[in-house]
Amino acid sequence: MNDVWNLDPLYKGFDDPAYEADMAALKEAVRTITAFAEKLPGMDPLEGLTQGVALQEEFSVLVGKLAGYASLRQAADTRDSEAGSRMGQVMALYSGVAAPFAAFKDWATKLPNLTELVEGDENLRDYSFMFRNMADSARYLLPGIGEAVMAKMGLSGGDAWSEMQQYLTSTVPVTYRGNTTNLSSVRNLAYDPDPQVRKDAYEAELACYDRIKDAVAYALNSIKLETISDCQLRGYESPLHRTVHHNDMKMETLNAMLEAMEEYEPKFWQYLKAKAKALGHENGLPWYDLFAPMGKSSTKFTAQSARDYLVELFASFDQELSDMVATAFDDAWIDFYPRSGKAGGAFCADVAHLKQSRILTNFDGMFGDVVTLAHELGHAFHNLCIFPHRPLNQGYSMPLAETASTFNECVVMASAIAKAADKDEKIALIESQLQDATQIICDIHSRFRFEKSVFDNREAMFMNADALCGQMLEAQKQSYGDGLDHNCLHPYMWVCKSHYYGPTYYNFPYAFGGLFARGLYAQYEKEGPAFVEKYKKLLFTTPIATAEDVAKVAGIDLTDKEFWRAALQTIADQIDLFCELVAE
Repeated sequence: MNDVWNLDPLYKGFDDPAYEADMAALKEAVRTITAFAEKLPGMDPLEGLTQGVALQEEFSVLVGKLAGYASLRQAADTRDSEAGSRMGQVMALYSGVAAPFAAFKDWATKLPNLTELVEGDENLRDYSFMFRNMADSARYLLPGIGEAVMAKMGLSGGDAWSEMQQYLTSTVPVTYRGNTTNLSSVRNLAYDPDPQVRKDAYEAELACYDRIKDAVAYALNSIKLETISDCQLRGYESPLHRTVHHNDMKMETLNAMLEAMEEYEPKFWQYLKAKAKALGHENGLPWYDLFAPMGKSSTKFTAQSARDYLVELFASFDQELSDMVATAFDDAWIDFYPRSGKAGGAFCADVAHLKQSRILTNFDGMFGDVVTLAHELGHAFHNLCIFPHRPLNQGYSMPLAETASTFNECVVMASAIAKAADKDEKIALIESQLQDATQIICDIHSRFRFEKSVFDNREAMFMNADALCGQMLEAQKQSYGDGLDHNCLHPYMWVCKSHYYGPTYYNFPYAFGGLFARGLYAQYEKEGPAFVEKYKKLLFTTPIATAEDVAKVAGIDLTDKEFWRAALQTIADQIDLFCELVAE
C-alpha cells in the first residue's frame, strides 16, 4: 500500500503533454469567453444562455483539473515552488474571466423571462437552482470592470496572504526535547498517553509561534480587511451576512444553531471538569490535556489495518460506501503520514473529472486517526454522490460539506462503543467522541467568537499578535467556561488554524455538520436500512438546493431550535454516561 497519494491519473507532472494541452485549452477558453461576452447584448436570449452555460462548463472542468493538481502538489510539499508558480498561472487566467462572467450574469439576470427560458429548456433546466441564485446575487455584483479588478487584486492580496500562512506553519521548526521537528508532528503529541509528553509538546508548540506570529498577524489583518472592503463595495450588511448568503442558508438557521449551542455549553464544561478531576487537575482541564486519552484503548493501526477495519464496518451500512473506501486505499487516493513541508491537518479534495477524490492526513496510528480517515472518506463519498451532476452543479455549501464526513464518524464510533470489551475501553471510546464533540461545539464557538471580534475591530484598528492572542483567550474563556484552566489556554490558535485565512467565516460549518449529522444518524438508528437511500438522496441534493430544502429531504426544519437541541442532547446523554463511568 502506498504511503503517499498517486497523482499520476491527474497528470504525470507539469511537463506532461496532457497538462500542457489543458493549459493551452484554458487560455483559448479565456479568449473565447471574452469574445462571447462582447457579443452578448445582441444575442438571442436562449442562444446566449446556452452558450454561456457551455463555456462555463468547459472552463470549470479545465480549472478544476489544473488548479486541483497544483494545489495537491503544493499541499504535499509547500516548498514545491513550481506548484506555486503553476497555481499562480491558473489563477491569473481564472481572474481573466471574472469580468466576462460578471457580464454574463448581469445580462442573464436582466432577462425579463429568465425563469421561463430556463425551465422551458431541457439543457438549461438542470441549472435552475444556479440561475435562481444568480438572479438573487446579481445585486451584489460590481459594475464595469469591478469583478475583474477584485479577482486580480486577490491574487496578490488575500490568496497570497493565505499561502504565506500555510507556508510558515508547515515549515516553522519546532524544538522538542532537544530535537527539531515540525508543527504537525508536535501537535499530534497532544494525543500521547504520557502526560509529560503532552505538556512538553504543548510548550514546544507555543514557543515556536514566536518565530512567525508577527508575519501571520499581518496575513490575518490583511485578509479580513480585504473581506470587509469587498462586502462594503458589494452592499452586503456584513461579512457574516455574506457568508450566510453564499452558503445558501438563512440567518434564522444559524442563529437557532448558535443559541442552542450556547445553551448546552455548560454541559460540556461538566465533561471537561470531570475529565480534569480524573486526570488529577483541580482548576479545570489544562489545554495540553484536552486530547489526553482516557481508559484503555491501546490498539495501534497501520494503514492496512485501518483499511480493513473501515471497509468491513461501512459494509454494514452501505456496500457502495464500503467499495469506495476500499478503492481509496487500494488505488492510492490517500497521503498518510506527517513530514516536513507537508500541510498540517487533514482534508479531502474532489477530482471530479476522474470521479475520484484525494485525501491528505497526518496519520499516527491511533484510533483517532482512523476516525479522521473515516471523516475524510465521508467527504469522498459525498463527492461520489454528486458526481452524476453536471459540472456547474459539483459544489455544495460549507455547512452541508461536513454532513457525510461527520455521519461517517457517527457510524464508526457507535460501532466501536457498542463492541467495547470492558468499562475501560468504553470510557476510552466515549471520551474520544466527546473530545470531538467538544471541538465542534466549544472550540468552534470560540473560533466563531474570535473571528467575529476580528471582523468587528479590523476596520478601526490593526491588531498585532498580542492583541490577537488576547482576543483568542477571551473567546476560549467564553466558550470553555470553567471547564478549562484559564491559566493554561492556547493563545495562538489563530496562527495554526488555516480556517481563518479565507475571506469569510469558515468555522461554524463544522458545528452545523456535526449536529446535522448527529440528527441524521439518530434517524438512521430509528429507520434502519430504509434510511440509506434517503441519506444518499439528501447528499445528492446538496448542490441544487438551500440548506433548509436539503434538510427537508429528511423531514427536518433547520430554523427550529428544537432540532439543534435534540442533536445536542445526544451528546449531553453521553456526557452523563462518561461522568458516571469515571466517578465509579
